[in-house]
Amino acid sequence: MKRKTLLLIPALACALIVTGCSGDTGDAADSSLKVTRATPFMEGGVCPEADPPADTKAQWEVTGASGSAAIAGSTDEFAPLIKVTAPLTVDETQVRTLTAGDGDEITDDSIVNVCYEGVNGRNGEVFDSAYQRGTPTRMRADSVVPGFRKALVGQRVGASVGVVMTSADGYPEGSPDGTIRPGDSIVFVLKIMAAEPS
Repeated sequence: MKRKTLLLIPALACALIVTGCSGDTGDAADSSLKVTRATPFMEGGVCPEADPPADTKAQWEVTGASGSAAIAGSTDEFAPLIKVTAPLTVDETQVRTLTAGDGDEITDDSIVNVCYEGVNGRNGEVFDSAYQRGTPTRMRADSVVPGFRKALVGQRVGASVGVVMTSADGYPEGSPDGTIRPGDSIVFVLKIMAAEPS
């Protein structure tokens, strides 16, 4: 199934994942990150855009208060699998390491390059995807929504992680563009490509 293509300008992408995009960090023009224990996938600095094959097996199956999700991390060739039976709602944020990383550990102070895809539990639709753009997104671990932070901090570079988050850990007031409404549970699958301390 072809995914909905999203054309998000960086400011909108920033508004969706990052809780505060309030200005210049002083090194906005320098987008390079230290890649630690690089794998061939990470060295390319790309997020694979191809949909996962139809026979992709879920690494994690989540049963919510309503609905469910089947989740698998990305591979060198394919984007992650996020298949939602909507509406998916959860009462508690859940994080699962799909593939462990072996690089540096991510802390609140880390700046990371991440390939990720976000799906709205209300309708099962992709609302933001670095995979669809083909390039990782650079972000500070301490300036993303709480559920995304829970999926990052404590992981290591190279890890693939799934998170199913409550509205409170995502966008309790909804997103500025109205794509995510108050009360929507969110699913993200992410791969940590590179990191550096802030």
